[in-house]
Amino acid sequence: MKNTLLLAGALLGIGAVGCGDYTPTEETGEAPESLGVSAEALTASNCTQLTATSVIANGNDGNVPANTMDDRLDTRWSQLGKGAWIDYDLGATKTVAGAAIAWHGGNTRANTFTVAVSTDGINYTQVYSGTSSGTTTNAETYTFPAVSARRLRIYVNGNTLNDWASIAEARACAGTVTQPPPTTPPPTGSSVVWVGDFETNNLAQWTKTQMVSADRLALVASPLRQGRYAIKTTVKHGDDPINSSGNRNELVRMTREPVGSEFYYRWSTMFDSTFPSAKTWQLFTQWHHEGDSGSPPVEFYVYGEEVRLNIGGSPGVIVWRTPLVRGQWQDFIFHVKWSPDASVGFVELYLNGKLVMPKRFIATQFSGQLNYLKVGLYRNDTITQTGIVYHDGWTMARRLEDVLNPTTVLTAP
Repeated sequence: MKNTLLLAGALLGIGAVGCGDYTPTEETGEAPESLGVSAEALTASNCTQLTATSVIANGNDGNVPANTMDDRLDTRWSQLGKGAWIDYDLGATKTVAGAAIAWHGGNTRANTFTVAVSTDGINYTQVYSGTSSGTTTNAETYTFPAVSARRLRIYVNGNTLNDWASIAEARACAGTVTQPPPTTPPPTGSSVVWVGDFETNNLAQWTKTQMVSADRLALVASPLRQGRYAIKTTVKHGDDPINSSGNRNELVRMTREPVGSEFYYRWSTMFDSTFPSAKTWQLFTQWHHEGDSGSPPVEFYVYGEEVRLNIGGSPGVIVWRTPLVRGQWQDFIFHVKWSPDASVGFVELYLNGKLVMPKRFIATQFSGQLNYLKVGLYRNDTITQTGIVYHDGWTMARRLEDVLNPTTVLTAP
């Protein structure tokens, strides 16, 4: 996908695909397009291409991610399933202002997709959401305001014919950032580092899932706390997607907060009216340590008719508890400094706009291990009744003001 020969394959009459039936592992039904290709079709318009040093994806059907960097239209990356993604490492942090994508079969179907960028490969920010034209196999350039990024990730959420993700070639596009005049102080900007609010209408904001089937972590349009979508988590007796203790269906976000970092987390949770009452643990939010063995250092869970916050693993310390409320959204703001040192780390909690636990110094990490976020429902496998809990509005930021709802008024206890 060179600047001057972006679609070299098209000159040979290769490229357009009339996709018909599919095997479980590969798209089929290819048909050649006309040899007539204009000169304009051989360039990436409005795109100064950035060369990636490597590319990864969350899967493939044998058509590997590297095929999207070989300057050919007769090869591709393909993966079945909405939310499939491909991720390009630019080798260093650069200014990015767009993505040029040549869609496999792009003249027979329109692809729904989003583009996200990251400086660290962990925290991604969505910068573009849209649909391809569905009229060409030539590269189309999708622009967005210039940002600094090392990685560019394309999430594909199906197309007008099926749920395949298929890209022949893709490149990040360079951009420039307009600097303010020297006399103008730089804007403070938002401190938000990640949003997991499901407004993408998929689970692409999250790193991965641990679920036995898609209906266990289902996007719903009702009930909602904000926006258009929330997640409905269902756990039935025997649900064990990772062959471990307990029953679970959970979303995972690899936050891996560094030692000494400080963040605010906002989210809303609602327990279904049928949520079971059991004198045992039912976790709905946890920051698990990387060791993956034993109780996590930070866990929000239900025990009987109480919601509790436990710090330090098992047995740990129950630092806060409140009566369980069913059928109503509960708004959490959780302020944490991450450290294995109890004189440095701390937690602070707001519930429904009220400070319910003032800052308490306590170790929030295990020594030598970073944490990652898990959300959904994870419970003792002795519980036989189906459990349903809803989550919405996840936001992670460095300042309190950036996680507040516009209508939130914080008050003292």
